Amino acid sequence: MAGAAPPPKQEELQPHPVKDQLPNVSYCITSPPPWPEAILLGFQHYLVMLGTTVLIPTYLVGSMGGGKEEKAKMIQTLLFVAGINTLFQTLFGTRLPAVIGGSYTFVPPTISIILAGRYSDIADPREKFVRIMRGTQGAMIVASTLQIVLGFSGFWRNVVRFLTPLSAVPLVALSGFGLYEFGFPVLADCVEIGLPELIILVVFSQYIPHLVKGEKLIFNRLAVIFSVAIVWIYAHLLTVGGAYKNVAPKTKDTCRTDHAGIISGAPWISIPYPFQWGAPTFDAGEAFAMMTASFVALVESTGTFIAVSRYASATPLPPSVLSRGVGWQGVGILLCGILGTGNGASVSVENAGLLALTRVGSRRVVQISAGFMIFFSILGKFGAVFASIPAPIVAALHCLLFAYVGSAGLSFLQFCNLNSFRTLFILGFSIFIGFSIPQYFNEYTAIKTYGPVHTRARWFNDMVNVPFSSEAFVGGIVALFLDTMLYNKDNQTRKDRGMHWWDRFSSFKKDTRSEEFYSLPFNLNKFFPSV
Repeated sequence: MAGAAPPPKQEELQPHPVKDQLPNVSYCITSPPPWPEAILLGFQHYLVMLGTTVLIPTYLVGSMGGGKEEKAKMIQTLLFVAGINTLFQTLFGTRLPAVIGGSYTFVPPTISIILAGRYSDIADPREKFVRIMRGTQGAMIVASTLQIVLGFSGFWRNVVRFLTPLSAVPLVALSGFGLYEFGFPVLADCVEIGLPELIILVVFSQYIPHLVKGEKLIFNRLAVIFSVAIVWIYAHLLTVGGAYKNVAPKTKDTCRTDHAGIISGAPWISIPYPFQWGAPTFDAGEAFAMMTASFVALVESTGTFIAVSRYASATPLPPSVLSRGVGWQGVGILLCGILGTGNGASVSVENAGLLALTRVGSRRVVQISAGFMIFFSILGKFGAVFASIPAPIVAALHCLLFAYVGSAGLSFLQFCNLNSFRTLFILGFSIFIGFSIPQYFNEYTAIKTYGPVHTRARWFNDMVNVPFSSEAFVGGIVALFLDTMLYNKDNQTRKDRGMHWWDRFSSFKKDTRSEEFYSLPFNLNKFFPSV
């Protein structure tokens, strides 16, 4: 029709391009920020990892027969070993900015050692604590050999070669989302300080950076320090103001800033040393149970390592590098057994999430945080001040940081064909089963105080109950099995699972960026033929 306006030009629809490295990261592995900023960011990593470091001894020490001094010493030792293990991992392991801290996976077999009959007749609480700690040390030393052998022998390298972007989605996603019980349920124990922490953290990290113009993104990079400082002062004012004088004991333990008992029990200066609790004792059944927990932690750490590489803007991990990191994590568990932490070591999920929150994946920052761990573990009183942060504040941090790790797993969907029924089945089934089976095992244990597998051999019960109580383990194993077994050798299936995107990272030397990110210092690559 004459004089009619031309139809509006339709914008051509294009999907977002696939990226094997996450863009918009301010500092990647090899590009450290300026020293003042790096020190603040390292201290922030130290604050974040304190949550797990404090919660595990708080949960275990009372049942072991220990008091405030034993609790403080156990936290101090766990911090000291975490610092050493983090340095080992960043220097000689995967070389990723991964913090190696305590792991909840090792708690159930430790509880089984606590409940062992040979300790029930010990009247002196201090003697009972020491004896149980020695038994835990022996089991941990034996369990460490599993990861050391699987990692340094290259066996785990051959296993993760079967891992594809499709099977990595449930493994990585559930490594974060599977820890939901340590988020809002713990925050709700003292909602008047936990909820403000969560809100302020979201405001500082997500909203203020968009309102404040400038290149310095100080608010989102240091959001944890700002929010924790504000809410900690607020919680202390509630404490000294008498808000918790006439409340239940549980409320006092979770809300008060002076009720942890860590500061009074901590020494001024103390250096943890090998076998500080005495010579370790060994029991075959407990060692096998702890080895099972070590294997579960190995699978969970694999997912977290992949998330760390993503948020550090590195390329996907070559299998040989991942296997090398597992070997050094086994060395970390051995150190836990030798020094007596009462708990094993794995990759800290919350610190992996902090990489995403700050958009800083620098290796140097995490090494600085390891220095803070060692420094404050030796100066016990100073470290105890930060370790006395109320648990609901820590749980509020978990709500955001664990979610970031879970979303890292979802980001691998970009490599997969989501229009394939095979892909949809594997994703849906593995994630659903990954949540459903552990939920059954955990609810059964909460109601009856023992797991679905209940025999007279407590170590055998743990060997079955512990793996099936881990969301990441169940979902990751199911996804890997289905993705491997439901496989046609045609090229379409290979593309559907996204393997063609990861082919160039299947070997260390296939992509030049792998050498940039993962090469060992001091020309040590020649000592690792698997690389």
